[in-house]
Amino acid sequence: MAFQMKKLVAVTLGTGALLSLCAPGWAQEPWPARPIQMIVASGAGSGTDAMARVMAQRLSASLKQPVVVDNRPGAGGVIAANAVIKAPADGYTILYTTASNMVVAPAVLKTIPFDPKKSFVPIAETAEGGVFLLVSNDLPVHNLPELISLLKANPGKYSYGSWSQGSTGQLMMEWLKKQTGVDTDHVAYRTSTQLLTDLSSGVVKIGWTDPGAPVPFLRSGKVRAIAIAGNVHAPQFPDVKTMGEQGYKFDAVGWFGMFAPAGTNPAIVRRLADEVTKVQRSPELATMMKAMNFAPPPVKTLDQFGETVSHDLQVWSKIASDAGIRLDQ
Repeated sequence: MAFQMKKLVAVTLGTGALLSLCAPGWAQEPWPARPIQMIVASGAGSGTDAMARVMAQRLSASLKQPVVVDNRPGAGGVIAANAVIKAPADGYTILYTTASNMVVAPAVLKTIPFDPKKSFVPIAETAEGGVFLLVSNDLPVHNLPELISLLKANPGKYSYGSWSQGSTGQLMMEWLKKQTGVDTDHVAYRTSTQLLTDLSSGVVKIGWTDPGAPVPFLRSGKVRAIAIAGNVHAPQFPDVKTMGEQGYKFDAVGWFGMFAPAGTNPAIVRRLADEVTKVQRSPELATMMKAMNFAPPPVKTLDQFGETVSHDLQVWSKIASDAGIRLDQ
Protein backbone atom coordinates (compact mmCIF):
# COMPACT_ATOMS: atom_id res chain seq x y z
CA MET A 1 0.00 0.00 0.00
CA ALA A 2 2.85 2.39 0.96
CA PHE A 3 4.61 1.58 -2.32
CA GLN A 4 1.44 2.38 -4.30
CA MET A 5 1.02 5.72 -2.49
CA LYS A 6 4.62 6.71 -3.27
CA LYS A 7 4.08 5.77 -6.92
CA LEU A 8 0.87 7.83 -7.06
CA VAL A 9 2.62 10.86 -5.54
CA ALA A 10 5.49 10.53 -8.01
CA VAL A 11 3.11 10.34 -10.95
CA THR A 12 1.13 13.34 -9.66
CA LEU A 13 4.27 15.43 -9.16
CA GLY A 14 5.54 14.43 -12.58
CA THR A 15 2.26 15.38 -14.22
CA GLY A 16 2.26 18.71 -12.34
CA ALA A 17 5.78 19.48 -13.52
CA LEU A 18 4.80 18.65 -17.09
CA LEU A 19 1.74 20.90 -16.86
CA SER A 20 3.82 23.76 -15.44
CA LEU A 21 6.21 23.49 -18.38
CA CYS A 22 3.37 23.45 -20.87
CA ALA A 23 1.40 26.27 -19.25
CA PRO A 24 3.33 29.18 -20.78
CA GLY A 25 2.83 27.73 -24.23
CA TRP A 26 -0.87 27.27 -23.63
CA ALA A 27 -1.22 30.82 -22.23
CA GLN A 28 0.25 32.41 -25.32
CA GLU A 29 -2.64 32.18 -27.77
CA PRO A 30 -1.93 32.99 -31.41
CA TRP A 31 -2.34 36.71 -32.04
CA PRO A 32 -4.80 37.96 -33.08
CA ALA A 33 -7.37 35.46 -31.83
CA ARG A 34 -10.20 37.97 -31.31
CA PRO A 35 -11.29 41.46 -32.45
CA ILE A 36 -8.95 44.41 -32.04
CA GLN A 37 -10.22 47.75 -30.74
CA MET A 38 -8.85 50.83 -32.54
CA ILE A 39 -9.53 53.86 -30.34
CA VAL A 40 -9.60 57.03 -32.46
CA ALA A 41 -8.86 60.41 -30.88
CA SER A 42 -11.42 62.18 -33.06
CA GLY A 43 -15.14 62.24 -33.71
CA ALA A 44 -16.96 60.20 -36.34
CA GLY A 45 -16.95 61.85 -39.76
CA SER A 46 -13.69 63.74 -39.25
CA GLY A 47 -10.68 63.40 -41.54
CA THR A 48 -8.85 61.47 -38.84
CA ASP A 49 -11.81 59.12 -38.49
CA ALA A 50 -12.00 58.57 -42.26
CA MET A 51 -8.35 57.54 -42.46
CA ALA A 52 -8.62 55.38 -39.35
CA ARG A 53 -11.58 53.50 -40.82
CA VAL A 54 -9.77 52.79 -44.08
CA MET A 55 -6.81 51.48 -42.08
CA ALA A 56 -9.09 49.41 -39.84
CA GLN A 57 -10.86 47.89 -42.83
CA ARG A 58 -7.62 46.89 -44.53
CA LEU A 59 -6.08 45.55 -41.31
CA SER A 60 -9.22 43.49 -40.64
CA ALA A 61 -8.75 41.76 -43.97
CA SER A 62 -5.03 41.09 -43.51
CA LEU A 63 -5.19 40.04 -39.84
CA LYS A 64 -8.34 37.90 -40.32
CA GLN A 65 -9.94 39.53 -37.28
CA PRO A 66 -12.25 42.56 -37.03
CA VAL A 67 -10.51 45.85 -36.21
CA VAL A 68 -13.31 47.86 -34.60
CA VAL A 69 -13.15 51.68 -34.58
CA ASP A 70 -14.10 53.30 -31.26
CA ASN A 71 -14.27 57.13 -31.45
CA ARG A 72 -13.17 58.89 -28.23
CA PRO A 73 -12.83 62.60 -29.12
CA GLY A 74 -12.14 65.43 -26.70
CA ALA A 75 -9.60 67.02 -24.34
CA GLY A 76 -6.88 67.30 -26.97
CA GLY A 77 -6.72 63.54 -27.44
CA VAL A 78 -6.34 62.83 -23.71
CA ILE A 79 -9.62 60.87 -23.46
CA ALA A 80 -8.56 58.44 -26.18
CA ALA A 81 -5.00 58.19 -24.87
CA ASN A 82 -6.21 57.42 -21.35
CA ALA A 83 -8.44 54.64 -22.62
CA VAL A 84 -5.50 52.97 -24.34
CA ILE A 85 -3.12 53.44 -21.41
CA LYS A 86 -5.59 51.71 -19.09
CA ALA A 87 -6.16 48.79 -21.48
CA PRO A 88 -4.13 45.56 -21.21
CA ALA A 89 -0.92 45.67 -23.25
CA ASP A 90 -1.92 42.58 -25.19
CA GLY A 91 -2.23 43.92 -28.74
CA TYR A 92 -6.02 44.09 -28.67
CA THR A 93 -6.29 47.84 -28.01
CA ILE A 94 -4.46 50.36 -30.20
CA LEU A 95 -4.60 54.13 -30.56
CA TYR A 96 -5.10 56.06 -33.80
CA THR A 97 -4.22 59.70 -33.20
CA THR A 98 -2.49 62.79 -34.56
CA ALA A 99 0.61 64.85 -33.91
CA SER A 100 -1.67 67.55 -32.46
CA ASN A 101 -2.75 65.11 -29.76
CA MET A 102 0.47 63.20 -29.22
CA VAL A 103 3.22 65.86 -29.34
CA VAL A 104 1.57 69.30 -29.50
CA ALA A 105 -0.89 68.83 -26.62
CA PRO A 106 1.88 67.69 -24.21
CA ALA A 107 3.86 70.77 -25.27
CA VAL A 108 1.13 73.28 -24.46
CA LEU A 109 -0.96 71.75 -21.65
CA LYS A 110 0.00 72.46 -18.04
CA THR A 111 -0.81 68.90 -17.01
CA ILE A 112 -1.31 65.79 -19.08
CA PRO A 113 -1.77 62.26 -17.71
CA PHE A 114 0.60 60.50 -20.10
CA ASP A 115 4.13 60.66 -21.40
CA PRO A 116 4.21 60.29 -25.21
CA LYS A 117 7.55 58.48 -25.07
CA LYS A 118 6.93 56.26 -22.03
CA SER A 119 3.21 55.49 -22.03
CA PHE A 120 3.06 54.23 -25.62
CA VAL A 121 4.95 52.18 -28.17
CA PRO A 122 4.94 53.70 -31.69
CA ILE A 123 3.56 51.34 -34.33
CA ALA A 124 3.44 53.34 -37.55
CA GLU A 125 3.02 56.79 -39.04
CA THR A 126 0.07 56.50 -41.41
CA ALA A 127 -0.09 59.95 -43.03
CA GLU A 128 1.56 63.34 -42.89
CA GLY A 129 1.07 66.81 -44.29
CA GLY A 130 2.15 70.36 -43.61
CA VAL A 131 -0.33 72.98 -42.45
CA PHE A 132 -1.35 75.71 -44.90
CA LEU A 133 -0.82 79.43 -44.37
CA LEU A 134 -3.79 81.18 -45.97
CA VAL A 135 -4.85 84.78 -46.56
CA SER A 136 -8.08 86.45 -47.59
CA ASN A 137 -8.27 87.59 -51.19
CA ASP A 138 -8.28 91.27 -50.28
CA LEU A 139 -4.91 91.04 -48.51
CA PRO A 140 -2.26 92.28 -50.99
CA VAL A 141 0.26 89.45 -50.50
CA HIS A 142 0.98 86.34 -52.58
CA ASN A 143 3.86 84.71 -50.72
CA LEU A 144 5.41 84.45 -47.26
CA PRO A 145 8.06 87.20 -47.62
CA GLU A 146 5.37 89.66 -48.76
CA LEU A 147 3.25 88.77 -45.72
CA ILE A 148 6.20 89.31 -43.37
CA SER A 149 6.88 92.70 -44.98
CA LEU A 150 3.23 93.71 -44.62
CA LEU A 151 3.09 92.70 -40.95
CA LYS A 152 6.35 94.53 -40.20
CA ALA A 153 5.01 97.69 -41.83
CA ASN A 154 1.73 97.44 -39.86
CA PRO A 155 2.54 96.16 -36.34
CA GLY A 156 -0.54 95.02 -34.49
CA LYS A 157 -2.93 95.80 -37.34
CA TYR A 158 -3.64 92.26 -38.53
CA SER A 159 -4.71 89.22 -36.53
CA TYR A 160 -4.33 85.60 -37.57
CA GLY A 161 -6.60 82.65 -36.89
CA SER A 162 -6.13 78.94 -36.23
CA TRP A 163 -8.50 76.11 -35.39
CA SER A 164 -7.93 76.25 -31.61
CA GLN A 165 -5.88 77.69 -28.78
CA GLY A 166 -2.56 75.85 -28.63
CA SER A 167 -2.94 74.48 -32.17
CA THR A 168 -0.11 73.65 -34.52
CA GLY A 169 -1.13 76.73 -36.52
CA GLN A 170 -0.72 79.01 -33.52
CA LEU A 171 2.67 77.52 -32.69
CA MET A 172 3.78 77.91 -36.32
CA MET A 173 2.94 81.63 -36.30
CA GLU A 174 4.56 82.12 -32.90
CA TRP A 175 7.72 80.55 -34.35
CA LEU A 176 7.54 82.94 -37.32
CA LYS A 177 7.03 85.87 -34.99
CA LYS A 178 10.17 84.94 -33.11
CA GLN A 179 12.16 84.60 -36.35
CA THR A 180 10.97 87.88 -37.88
CA GLY A 181 9.85 90.16 -35.07
CA VAL A 182 6.37 90.72 -36.54
CA ASP A 183 3.47 91.72 -34.29
CA THR A 184 0.16 89.90 -34.79
CA ASP A 185 -2.39 88.52 -32.35
CA HIS A 186 -4.00 85.08 -32.36
CA VAL A 187 -7.73 84.44 -32.79
CA ALA A 188 -8.72 80.92 -31.71
CA TYR A 189 -11.59 79.36 -33.65
CA ARG A 190 -13.47 76.21 -32.70
CA THR A 191 -13.17 74.61 -36.14
CA SER A 192 -11.27 75.12 -39.38
CA THR A 193 -14.58 75.59 -41.22
CA GLN A 194 -15.48 78.59 -39.07
CA LEU A 195 -12.03 80.06 -39.67
CA LEU A 196 -12.25 79.51 -43.42
CA THR A 197 -15.67 81.14 -43.54
CA ASP A 198 -14.29 84.26 -41.86
CA LEU A 199 -11.21 84.21 -44.08
CA SER A 200 -13.31 84.06 -47.21
CA SER A 201 -15.40 87.04 -46.06
CA GLY A 202 -12.37 89.06 -44.88
CA VAL A 203 -13.32 89.09 -41.18
CA VAL A 204 -9.86 87.73 -40.46
CA LYS A 205 -7.05 88.20 -42.99
CA ILE A 206 -4.59 85.44 -42.12
CA GLY A 207 -5.09 81.85 -41.01
CA TRP A 208 -3.61 78.38 -40.63
CA THR A 209 -5.45 75.13 -41.39
CA ASP A 210 -4.70 71.48 -42.09
CA PRO A 211 -4.18 70.73 -45.80
CA GLY A 212 -7.56 69.08 -46.33
CA ALA A 213 -10.05 71.59 -44.90
CA PRO A 214 -9.41 74.51 -47.30
CA VAL A 215 -9.57 72.53 -50.56
CA PRO A 216 -13.09 73.68 -51.59
CA PHE A 217 -12.33 77.27 -50.54
CA LEU A 218 -9.12 77.27 -52.58
CA ARG A 219 -10.82 75.66 -55.57
CA SER A 220 -13.50 78.36 -55.57
CA GLY A 221 -10.94 81.12 -55.17
CA LYS A 222 -12.39 82.34 -51.87
CA VAL A 223 -9.03 82.23 -50.08
CA ARG A 224 -5.39 82.09 -51.18
CA ALA A 225 -2.63 79.75 -49.94
CA ILE A 226 0.79 81.38 -49.69
CA ALA A 227 2.87 78.69 -47.94
CA ILE A 228 2.88 75.16 -46.57
CA ALA A 229 4.97 73.78 -43.72
CA GLY A 230 7.28 70.83 -44.23
CA ASN A 231 9.30 69.72 -47.23
CA VAL A 232 6.59 68.38 -49.55
CA HIS A 233 4.11 70.24 -51.74
CA ALA A 234 0.39 69.56 -51.36
CA PRO A 235 -0.67 67.22 -54.21
CA GLN A 236 -3.73 69.26 -55.20
CA PHE A 237 -1.90 72.60 -55.05
CA PRO A 238 1.69 71.86 -56.08
CA ASP A 239 2.41 75.51 -56.88
CA VAL A 240 2.15 76.52 -53.21
CA LYS A 241 5.75 76.76 -52.04
CA THR A 242 6.99 75.38 -48.76
CA MET A 243 8.07 77.74 -46.01
CA GLY A 244 11.64 76.53 -46.51
CA GLU A 245 11.56 77.44 -50.19
CA GLN A 246 10.62 80.96 -49.10
CA GLY A 247 13.40 81.40 -46.57
CA TYR A 248 11.79 80.03 -43.40
CA LYS A 249 12.65 76.34 -43.13
CA PHE A 250 10.46 74.38 -40.73
CA ASP A 251 10.59 70.60 -40.97
CA ALA A 252 8.03 69.42 -38.42
CA VAL A 253 4.67 68.61 -39.98
CA GLY A 254 1.33 67.23 -38.91
CA TRP A 255 0.96 63.47 -38.97
CA PHE A 256 -1.41 60.63 -38.14
CA GLY A 257 -0.16 57.53 -36.40
CA MET A 258 -0.86 54.33 -34.51
CA PHE A 259 0.37 53.45 -31.02
CA ALA A 260 0.10 50.54 -28.59
CA PRO A 261 0.22 50.67 -24.78
CA ALA A 262 3.71 50.47 -23.30
CA GLY A 263 4.70 46.88 -22.60
CA THR A 264 2.99 45.39 -25.65
CA ASN A 265 4.83 42.35 -26.98
CA PRO A 266 7.41 43.59 -29.55
CA ALA A 267 6.44 40.75 -31.91
CA ILE A 268 2.86 42.02 -31.97
CA VAL A 269 4.01 45.60 -32.55
CA ARG A 270 6.22 44.41 -35.41
CA ARG A 271 3.38 42.43 -36.97
CA LEU A 272 1.09 45.45 -36.82
CA ALA A 273 3.79 47.70 -38.29
CA ASP A 274 4.38 45.26 -41.15
CA GLU A 275 0.67 45.06 -41.95
CA VAL A 276 0.32 48.87 -41.87
CA THR A 277 3.24 49.16 -44.30
CA LYS A 278 1.38 46.91 -46.74
CA VAL A 279 -1.69 49.13 -46.47
CA GLN A 280 0.44 52.24 -46.98
CA ARG A 281 1.58 50.89 -50.32
CA SER A 282 -1.94 50.19 -51.56
CA PRO A 283 -3.36 52.28 -54.45
CA GLU A 284 -6.55 52.85 -52.44
CA LEU A 285 -4.74 54.70 -49.66
CA ALA A 286 -2.64 56.72 -52.10
CA THR A 287 -5.83 57.87 -53.83
CA MET A 288 -7.40 58.79 -50.50
CA MET A 289 -4.34 60.78 -49.41
CA LYS A 290 -4.41 62.76 -52.64
CA ALA A 291 -8.13 63.47 -52.27
CA MET A 292 -7.49 64.82 -48.77
CA ASN A 293 -4.54 66.88 -50.06
CA PHE A 294 -1.96 64.94 -48.05
CA ALA A 295 1.44 63.84 -49.29
CA PRO A 296 1.89 60.19 -50.41
CA PRO A 297 1.65 57.79 -47.47
CA PRO A 298 4.96 57.64 -45.58
CA VAL A 299 6.65 54.32 -44.92
CA LYS A 300 8.85 54.59 -41.83
CA THR A 301 10.45 51.95 -39.66
CA LEU A 302 9.43 51.64 -36.01
CA ASP A 303 12.63 53.41 -34.98
CA GLN A 304 12.12 56.20 -37.51
CA PHE A 305 8.60 56.88 -36.29
CA GLY A 306 9.83 56.85 -32.69
CA GLU A 307 12.48 59.41 -33.65
CA THR A 308 9.80 61.58 -35.28
CA VAL A 309 7.77 61.58 -32.06
CA SER A 310 10.81 62.54 -29.95
CA HIS A 311 11.99 65.21 -32.39
CA ASP A 312 8.57 66.83 -32.79
CA LEU A 313 7.88 66.84 -29.06
CA GLN A 314 11.14 68.72 -28.53
CA VAL A 315 10.39 71.21 -31.36
CA TRP A 316 6.84 72.05 -30.24
CA SER A 317 7.80 72.17 -26.55
CA LYS A 318 10.49 74.79 -27.23
CA ILE A 319 8.14 76.92 -29.34
CA ALA A 320 5.41 76.77 -26.69
CA SER A 321 7.91 77.59 -23.95
CA ASP A 322 9.40 80.53 -25.87
CA ALA A 323 5.90 81.90 -26.56
CA GLY A 324 4.71 81.35 -23.00
CA ILE A 325 1.82 79.12 -24.09
CA ARG A 326 0.64 76.98 -21.16
CA LEU A 327 -3.00 75.92 -21.20
CA ASP A 328 -5.34 74.27 -18.74
CA GLN A 329 -6.97 71.03 -19.82
